Amino acid sequence: MVLVASFAYINHRYIKLPTAIGLMLIALIFSIGLIVVGYLDLGITEQIRNWLGQFHFSELLLDAMLSFMLFAGAIHIRFEDLKQERLTIILFSTVSVVLNTVLVGSVFFYLFPLFGFDIPYIHCLLFGSLVSPTDPIAVLSILKQAGVSKSLETKIAGESLFNDGVAVVVFLSLLHVAQSSSGEFHVDEFLILFVKEAFGGLLLGLAFGWVGYKLISSIDNYQVEVMITLAVVMGGYTLAHSLHISGPLAMVIAGLITGNHGKTLGMSDVTADYVDKFWEIIDEILNAVLFVLIGLELILIEVSTTSLVIGVIAILVGLLGRYITLFIPSLLIRFREKIEHKTLVLLTWGGLRGGISVALALSLTPDLNKDLFVTITYVVVCFSILVQGLTVGSLAKKLN
Repeated sequence: MVLVASFAYINHRYIKLPTAIGLMLIALIFSIGLIVVGYLDLGITEQIRNWLGQFHFSELLLDAMLSFMLFAGAIHIRFEDLKQERLTIILFSTVSVVLNTVLVGSVFFYLFPLFGFDIPYIHCLLFGSLVSPTDPIAVLSILKQAGVSKSLETKIAGESLFNDGVAVVVFLSLLHVAQSSSGEFHVDEFLILFVKEAFGGLLLGLAFGWVGYKLISSIDNYQVEVMITLAVVMGGYTLAHSLHISGPLAMVIAGLITGNHGKTLGMSDVTADYVDKFWEIIDEILNAVLFVLIGLELILIEVSTTSLVIGVIAILVGLLGRYITLFIPSLLIRFREKIEHKTLVLLTWGGLRGGISVALALSLTPDLNKDLFVTITYVVVCFSILVQGLTVGSLAKKLN
């Protein structure tokens, strides 16, 4: 938190980049400086590397931070806005994620041998699932400044919430298959795991959201009501983890219920204001911590020329794959509304890869090509946040 607050001050006072992007850039520069210092053999870099190694970034994000961030994002989205864009959001956050996983995984199944890596197809699909989740929330404020429509804002916000949840389910389902005795990919086995994780999470989210709403509506005390929202997140996510169902999807649904029925029917104006501000601060702090940790992870990553080259290829394949897997579902949506080519271009360039991708890669074991996948994923994430994130506003204005 000392580093996060220091970097946030430097960014706000001098660099003046969007918060998430500025924090990650400063953290990367800080990490590069430490690596350079490491060559002087002062022992400082090694101490910090050991310190960072104790963090277990993957567990920190997936088992703790993600639940709060998804809930915080969901309570600010209106049911009415989601209803208008429901088909687009559902298809982009489900069909697009699965298609992108298969497309990227299949391409790299044939590319990896060219670099001397003999990697099974199920492992390549795992890699595809790593780079499929997007985090457009990081650029939403930039796009708002560029004057994008409310419809596009809702598409981006809605996709980012459900996209993360679905992507984690796809990854965990593939991971279970990869770690099974056969290690072979079977569609039926994957679908059973996917349905159990996804629908179990949705049902649990409905249950916790409804219980939280009923408790909140029965009292009028903003301190207790804020604590109830915390209990919904922490209790719901813990139970989801114990039942092996999707905690991220549960938190999205619980957040939507709390932010709509809870605030409009169960809370006074004072309580609703406190709840909004409390979760806004939680979201800002956790996002800041996340992007600083992404930047600091550079100290722990083993980088080679080969992995950098594959990372550059992964950037190109990922962008092309995202456009294709957005275009295919958009053909179904065209029966109800017109989705223009420039909208797909903006959604493609604005679909940043973020902390989820890095955390999923770090959760792998060495026998699943962890070191290679972590490095490639890190290259993709750095390009995505620093290059795409800094240019998406200009692209939005150019596309009008």
